[in-house]
Amino acid sequence: MGDMIVRIMGEGQVKLSDSHLPELNKLDDELLAEMENGDGPGFRATLHALLEKVRELGEPLPDDSLEPSELILPPPGATLGEVQELLGDDGLIPG
Repeated sequence: MGDMIVRIMGEGQVKLSDSHLPELNKLDDELLAEMENGDGPGFRATLHALLEKVRELGEPLPDDSLEPSELILPPPGATLGEVQELLGDDGLIPG
C-alpha cells in the first residue's frame, strides 16, 4: 500500500494513503448515482463530503511541492456539468 497525491482544484495537494480509498470510493459511487439522477443538491452535498474527507484524511503538501497529482478533484463550488467533464468511467476515484 502506498500513498497517492490528490489535488483539489484551486486549493492545493494532499498526500493520501491508499488505505483510505475504499471509504472515498463509497462517496464517489454516491456522487455518480446522483449525477445520473440529476440530483443537484444531493450531488453538491456528496461532493462536499468527499472533499472534506480528503482534507481530513490527507496530509497537506507545501504549496511549492510539484509532485504530479494522481487524482484531481473538482473544487467545492463545481457544478454537476463541470464535474461530468472530469469524470472517468470509474467516477472521480479510480477502482
